[in-house]
Amino acid sequence: MRKSIKMIAIARARKASLAASGYMLKIKKFKVYLLVSSAVGLMSVGFHHSAGLSQSPQARVQLTTEPPISQIIPFEAEASKPQLPVKLTLQAVDAAGKPLTNASINLKIFTPTRNPWLTTDFPIVEGTKLLDIQAIAPQGKLQVQQILPIRGNYQLQVNVTPITPNAFTPIQQNLNLSVPENGVKYRNFAILAIILLLVGLGGGWVIGGRQEIQPGEIAPQRVRLLLSGATVVAIIALLGVNLSSEIAQSQTSHGEHHHHEATADNHHASAAEPETDNYDIVKQQGLEVQLLGDGSATVGKTDKLQVQVVDEKTKQPVSDVLVNIKTKSLEDGWVPFAYQGIPDANGRLSWEQQFFDGAPHNIQVEVSPQPSASRQFSPLRVQKDIDVEGVAPPVSIRLVVLAYLTGIIIIGLLVGMQLRRKLTLQH
Repeated sequence: MRKSIKMIAIARARKASLAASGYMLKIKKFKVYLLVSSAVGLMSVGFHHSAGLSQSPQARVQLTTEPPISQIIPFEAEASKPQLPVKLTLQAVDAAGKPLTNASINLKIFTPTRNPWLTTDFPIVEGTKLLDIQAIAPQGKLQVQQILPIRGNYQLQVNVTPITPNAFTPIQQNLNLSVPENGVKYRNFAILAIILLLVGLGGGWVIGGRQEIQPGEIAPQRVRLLLSGATVVAIIALLGVNLSSEIAQSQTSHGEHHHHEATADNHHASAAEPETDNYDIVKQQGLEVQLLGDGSATVGKTDKLQVQVVDEKTKQPVSDVLVNIKTKSLEDGWVPFAYQGIPDANGRLSWEQQFFDGAPHNIQVEVSPQPSASRQFSPLRVQKDIDVEGVAPPVSIRLVVLAYLTGIIIIGLLVGMQLRRKLTLQH
């Protein structure tokens, strides 16, 4: 009896201990569950918070062009009428999309990178800096007019800083502007390729026929006639190229001589009339306007230029004026660059530009008063002539182009020979 009671007590104690251990296990699992769910909740909150920060709008620079990007074409040197520059408008806005005021904007434009296998009309310009301008933007807007010389993807580096310290967070942004090739270039290349292909096809047709070599002859008569004709065409082409280059050089020398004579005449006129505004410095109406910079430039490199406006008597800077800059080609009269803005607190407006075509240019600057300025005066004009040194394309580029043209002729030659042989076998 006592043994059975003891056994029952032991069984109940084991059952109670098992129940207690199961309860403790459930508590531990519940704690682990609470810990995991809390961690997941904190991670989700942090994730949503970070995602909200990353998706929140930020201050940025907006780019618009005139004409639209789809209608922009590269510079065409042989265009029938002067080509207009592209108007680039940069607007700095805050996170809410409102314009940033009292800003200083630095814009750098870089040309498309160099491709040795598909070169452009200006291979020296590829992968170089085209423009670098520092502008004061009271309404956060910068607007320049710039000719884009070649096809490809242009890179615009924009830095926007506040004139008043800590007025807003500075902006650094890279913008891309893709310029397609002019459709006329594809058409002209297709016509040239067809002509070269036909020339090779005709030569292959002649060479591919049955030719009998007479005693004492190096090659058949038709082959000799074909080679003689090709030699005559090559000589005529070389003469044409040399004559055209000589004519162009003589015209350039005549133009430079005429330009120097005109400059000398203007200098004599300036001696008689000291208050002239035809040169890089003018002192009139209590103001002194000066156009600083080197008078020579090289293709592929930028030329540093600066306009400075000071009071003629006190030599203090004058900044409440409008500065209108226009660069003009002296050969064809087209405008590669134009800008209207205001100088900084030191009365200066600085920029760098590249003269990519190798022709001499004239820089014209007009300084006029702002409508709200206390000092009102008649517009003052200064100008400066820039002699540009051209750079010949590398020999490697010429060899690549020659290889393409020769390859087209060889393809036509092989096709012509094959067709002639097939026709001969059939008969």
